[in-house]
Amino acid sequence: MEIDYAAIESERARIRERYLSERRAPSSARGLHHFALISSDVERTIRFYHELLEFPLTEIFENRDYRGSNHFFFDIGNGNLLAFFDLPGLDLEPYKEVLGGLHHIAISVERAAWERLRGKLDAAGVPYQVESGSSIYFQDPDGARLELLADPLGEMYGTRVM
Repeated sequence: MEIDYAAIESERARIRERYLSERRAPSSARGLHHFALISSDVERTIRFYHELLEFPLTEIFENRDYRGSNHFFFDIGNGNLLAFFDLPGLDLEPYKEVLGGLHHIAISVERAAWERLRGKLDAAGVPYQVESGSSIYFQDPDGARLELLADPLGEMYGTRVM
């Protein structure tokens, strides 16, 4: 199948013209409370996010919707949380990318933290890919794709997105 890149760019321009405005209305949202993923091993997930990535564990309690399941949270800065459930007893398949599903989670970190965490990924043997000198892409123990982005919040590769 051949991709019509000119048509894609034309559609992008049409959407930009219709929906983007310099005088953007305020959002109805206050911010991301938490983004929830599924963990197959609670302690392994905590070691990965709390120890390796330096996202402090903030709480763990029983999931209100599934008895025996844990709901646990990590501080990813700026009042935002990354949360996990384990769902014991469910026969869940490994992570896979599907339409409407998760592609990746991008988390902004200071450049010094980016360099330190890259070194920690190396030391832990976690494979990763660096893009544009400011993004590190890798997978967590359950296959969720993550990006550590050295760009400030609201910017992406030198472009203001917020």
